[in-house]
Amino acid sequence: MEAVPGRARALVVLAAVPVALCVVRLPGTRTPWWALALLAAVYAAGERGLGARFGGTFHPVLLAAAFLLPPPAAALVPLPAALLAPAGERTAPVRRVWRALRLALAVGAASLTHWALGGRDAVVGPDFPYALLPAAAAVPAFCLALTLLDGAMRVAAERLPPRRAWRGLFTRSLAPVAVHALAGLMTAVLWRSPYGPLSALLVLLPMGVSCWAFAQYDRERAAHRATIRALVRAVDIKDRYTRGHGERVGRASVLIARELGLDDGRVETLRLAGILHDIGKLGVPTRLLRKDGPLTPEERRIIELHPEYGHEMVRGISFLGDARAAILHHHERLDGSGYPYGLAGEQIPECARLVAVADAFDAMTSTRSYSRGRPVEAAVTELQRCAGTHFDPRMVTALARALARHGWNPAVTADEPPLPAPRPPSRDPSGAHR
Repeated sequence: MEAVPGRARALVVLAAVPVALCVVRLPGTRTPWWALALLAAVYAAGERGLGARFGGTFHPVLLAAAFLLPPPAAALVPLPAALLAPAGERTAPVRRVWRALRLALAVGAASLTHWALGGRDAVVGPDFPYALLPAAAAVPAFCLALTLLDGAMRVAAERLPPRRAWRGLFTRSLAPVAVHALAGLMTAVLWRSPYGPLSALLVLLPMGVSCWAFAQYDRERAAHRATIRALVRAVDIKDRYTRGHGERVGRASVLIARELGLDDGRVETLRLAGILHDIGKLGVPTRLLRKDGPLTPEERRIIELHPEYGHEMVRGISFLGDARAAILHHHERLDGSGYPYGLAGEQIPECARLVAVADAFDAMTSTRSYSRGRPVEAAVTELQRCAGTHFDPRMVTALARALARHGWNPAVTADEPPLPAPRPPSRDPSGAHR
């Protein structure tokens, strides 16, 4: 309780007032108690299963309640699920109560909108298509209520500015809630049909399976992101001079890819390629990565093995796709003078040519312990000078256009703020060998 700010607790109390009024008004609504109890039990079971194990909220039951029950009764359907929260959440009662209240108010708003537009008569009567009109109005009402409540809580608990607190909440929730509303409406129609509630509940089975499948997909993506973060953190810890370099190369790779008009899947692959392009440095001795002076030829040959090390490390990570080729070949040059294999021209994979430009750009614009970052304009000029020999001109042009449109804000990545005397220039004009 002490961890929840006072303003957030006040918001919880304020939200509890209309829910309490629903309880007071419930006896006068002539609600079939068995229907309220059954929907509440089904929702609690769905939350206990899908919500607790696979994440997310089983909205079809809530929206079916909004279409079937009067607003005071519909608002009470989510409440029992809060009492059956997973054991790990029992240490945060205020958060559990808030989650139940926000859903109760959202369902109540949807039911109020639906019934005000004659939705109950449309569901019960023979003219089923007309049920879509009040249901279509109930969906934005549900999303708007969640948006207002979630934004208010972010302002109260996280002290976010109002512009940031509500930004994007409504649009992100509208599409998935609309899909759930179709299942909820079908449930309501079958519930009121001669086939009865049992047939209505059967509609929820395929919806539950689909929610489970999407939740599994989200969990897999979350595991992928956690893997990437762990690998990047390992490189940053080992090579403190280039901390954050991978993240910025990933960002620059996205700028180039979007400028080239690549699809979203390809853009994501190139982002991962940029983030992980130096993962092979984990196989390079730390003393070489942190050496302040110039590298000897033998030390340079050891460092130049890092693309092959990286490729071997990620060989078995299937979701990286073409990013593995970029990790292996991002130091190849168009004139064939690069490493590790001396590929030239079109022999170099496109993803590697793109990441090479992003890598060189960030290497030139980032301030490190052994060199000061160049201005963006100077870095772009250097890339253009080396286009056609070291870098793919198409990639350089795309980066220049993207920077002109979006700009760039490089950050200091070295741990030590003082800068020693500049080191001798590298044979690589971009300085990207480190």
